[in-house]
Amino acid sequence: MNFIQSIPTHMDFEGQATAEKLSRIIITLFGVVGLVWGYIIQQFSQTVYILGAGFVLAALLTIPPWPMYRRKPLNWQPVRDGTESTNKESTKKGKKK
Repeated sequence: MNFIQSIPTHMDFEGQATAEKLSRIIITLFGVVGLVWGYIIQQFSQTVYILGAGFVLAALLTIPPWPMYRRKPLNWQPVRDGTESTNKESTKKGKKK
């Protein structure tokens, strides 16, 4: 059970953009190839099968959070203590008076 929880499930923003671009390229490429092949052999079903294979390939390459989509993680600011923010607000209010 620990193994399943240790699997990373996030992508960074640049990884999401890369995955989207890759999926569009794969689906477009398979669509064009499928359309040409289906036209050559006069079988629209072959076009649909090739396009379906493109969808499956694009899903396998872009839906899981592969390490290539997690190369540039965001650096979040550290968590602040709630008492520090109230002290700063009170000193700001005191300076305005």
